[in-house]
Amino acid sequence: MFKLSPTLAQCLLISLCAMPVLAHAAAIEKLKTFIAATHSAQANFTQEVRDQNGKRVQSAAGVMQFQRPGKFRWAYQKPYEQLIVGDGARFWLYDVDLNQVTVKKLDAALGSSPAALLSGSNEIERGFNLKEDGASDSLEWLQASAKASDTSFDKIRMGFNAQSELVVMELNDAFGHKTVLRFSNMQHNPKFPSTQFHFTPPSGADVLGE
Repeated sequence: MFKLSPTLAQCLLISLCAMPVLAHAAAIEKLKTFIAATHSAQANFTQEVRDQNGKRVQSAAGVMQFQRPGKFRWAYQKPYEQLIVGDGARFWLYDVDLNQVTVKKLDAALGSSPAALLSGSNEIERGFNLKEDGASDSLEWLQASAKASDTSFDKIRMGFNAQSELVVMELNDAFGHKTVLRFSNMQHNPKFPSTQFHFTPPSGADVLGE
């Protein structure tokens, strides 16, 4: 049974082929191009969690949206409905089946999570150490390591295609688990209504947290 925990959700929300140095430089440049040119986005995503042996133990799919700074909406549609919303001040996780809402402050901790790589400010290198990680699967890869020690993931890999579009994120935790996010049908800089990143708990829902 797949249920996204609040901790994983907050962090959500972010292949070692040796190549010449000039080719390696492309991955970090592609990230900077993506960050600078994409102020908002919408994409379909699939999510897999794999154990230490590479076996898939969880899977999900849905639609993600973000708008800088600090606003995002991840709607999980399969296998269970869950909604994650960041309104710029608070983080909301709504479990439809349980009719339960978890709310947290969207504070400085966001800067050390994968969400910062998509919906945070443009100061990527302020919160992460970036390193080129080669090319594979027709993608240029980089590795991002959080400078803070309280992040849920110790290593994040990001793969970009030739058009500088983010295609894959791999998030590795200290227990050997890997979360793989794949994006498709990426739309750059769509116009969202002002209410898109607002969340009001449904009537009768249990609200936990701050």
